[in-house]
Amino acid sequence: MPGLVRPDAPLVRRPSHARHPSQGSKALSTVIEQPVQARLVAAAPQTSRITATLRYDPCDPFAVRMTFPAPAALDGVEVCWIFARELLTAGLHQPEGVGDVRVRPYGYGRTVMEFHALEGTAVVHVPTGELRLFLRATNALVPAGREHLRLDLDHDLAELMGDD
Repeated sequence: MPGLVRPDAPLVRRPSHARHPSQGSKALSTVIEQPVQARLVAAAPQTSRITATLRYDPCDPFAVRMTFPAPAALDGVEVCWIFARELLTAGLHQPEGVGDVRVRPYGYGRTVMEFHALEGTAVVHVPTGELRLFLRATNALVPAGREHLRLDLDHDLAELMGDD
């Protein structure tokens, strides 16, 4: 696809010291990080290429994080959006989302992601193949539909209630 290039950095699996319900208070967990080449669509008919980072941590099994570098933000500060992994998966096939994050297919091989904030809306085009690669890696760690098995609701409730 013209104008869109594959990222130089491969999919990265990083160890993370985080809590996992089956292993007590602190355990080693694998976190998936993948840079993706994206096009930020401006109000004028121009786009700029940016490298955003997708991140998945099995300790927060329902969520995906997408971080945009400071130069891509209006205020010059790195921005991180958190949204449902299921939203990203479904949005590869049909328009999904009614809130701050919306995802939809766009032609062959491209996915449009919209991020809505009070300051405005950012529209980003991402190669669908890169999103599929990322989602395959996340599903290898925590299969879709099995996320609830990664949660320790009793511990989380005790933390909220102050019953450490």
